[in-house]
Amino acid sequence: ADRAAAAAALSADIEAHGIYWGVVLNAGINRDGPLAGMPAQDWDQVLAVDLGGFYNVLQPLTLPMARKRRGRIVVMSSVSGISGTRGQTNYSAAKAGVIGAAKALAAELACRSITGNVIAPGRIDTAMASAEDRERILPYIPMRRLGSPDEVAAVAAFLLSDDAAYVTRAVIPVSGGLIG
Repeated sequence: ADRAAAAAALSADIEAHGIYWGVVLNAGINRDGPLAGMPAQDWDQVLAVDLGGFYNVLQPLTLPMARKRRGRIVVMSSVSGISGTRGQTNYSAAKAGVIGAAKALAAELACRSITGNVIAPGRIDTAMASAEDRERILPYIPMRRLGSPDEVAAVAAFLLSDDAAYVTRAVIPVSGGLIG
């Protein structure tokens, strides 16, 4: 969420290691609760990290990538950004915004041979998934299990590869069939 710190870190990294060929943007936090009782701070924090992070990371990287005329951008969203999730109005709004921003950016950069795609994970077996959450959500996942981080990473690896050179502006759910 810190725009100046992100720009400084990315500029220093480009100077030290060169222009990025591929970027995976995986910024995200959640502060769940009904909108009617949601503190403004919870709304602001989620949008600052989840949606603001898109700008803060990709804005300093896109011009150097465009000059290089080749690259891949993969943005993590969520199935909540596709269909909205009860109790996650802030998170759903931010992740839907990321989808729209990624599609627009992909359209801007396509003429420079840079692809931009979105992965929309469902419930993945990480620290964000509490035991209570797992039990509650499993009946709604047609595959009846949580996904693994490796399954999400495999889709990202494909989108970063030369095999995906003609895939751009796509939103790929990795959700076991869960749609929000």
